[in-house]
Amino acid sequence: MDAGGVADRPVVRPYRAEDRAAIRKICADTGFLGQPIDPVFEDRELFADYLTAYYTDAEPESTFVTEWGGEVKGYIMGSRFPERKARYERWETPGLALRGVWRYVTRPYNAASKRYVRWILTKARHEVPFAPPDMPHFHFNILPGGQSVTGTRELVDTFLDYLRAHGEKAVYGQIVTRDARRGERMFARYGFKVVDRREVTKYREFYDGKIELLTVVKDLALNPTLYGLDLHKPPA
Repeated sequence: MDAGGVADRPVVRPYRAEDRAAIRKICADTGFLGQPIDPVFEDRELFADYLTAYYTDAEPESTFVTEWGGEVKGYIMGSRFPERKARYERWETPGLALRGVWRYVTRPYNAASKRYVRWILTKARHEVPFAPPDMPHFHFNILPGGQSVTGTRELVDTFLDYLRAHGEKAVYGQIVTRDARRGERMFARYGFKVVDRREVTKYREFYDGKIELLTVVKDLALNPTLYGLDLHKPPA
């Protein structure tokens, strides 16, 4: 189809229940530095449960998807209710942990998956940077075939518009970066401030460089869209 054709333009819309399977698949297909999680952790079901179930099942109104040619290629999901999410995790996480331990013993997992489970049980909580309390948060994933500057901007701006429409003043995300590929200057270009960072060790068997998890915060009063103020030209 021509460049202006419908199939070549992303469509951003609110999440629907029938998108759940596609979101879980995208989560697993991008879980290892944008690549499939399988070499690191073979249990896609458990991986997707941990990272997406709250958003699709308990707060679906805060999730949006991007479609290309009628196929979901990416999503942005978040929460406006930190305490609600914390209660959900207190209730659900022990069950996820027990499932992981049970499968670790009985499935059995391969060596890489066992390392991943051990990392979760012994190191994961120490490698999570500071998260601002009582502030909405987000994360997003887009398949390589659905990535474009226009589509990504529309997806993120739709979520930011949603937050502002509900009176939210700021939002944070926790974003993986490797080998200083995403520095503070880059985040500033999009109106985000880096407030904390921690090195993440779960990929050491597969990646030689340094991987960090960064907490970035956006003031929606100063920067209500994806592009930060320092991208704007000075007034004439």
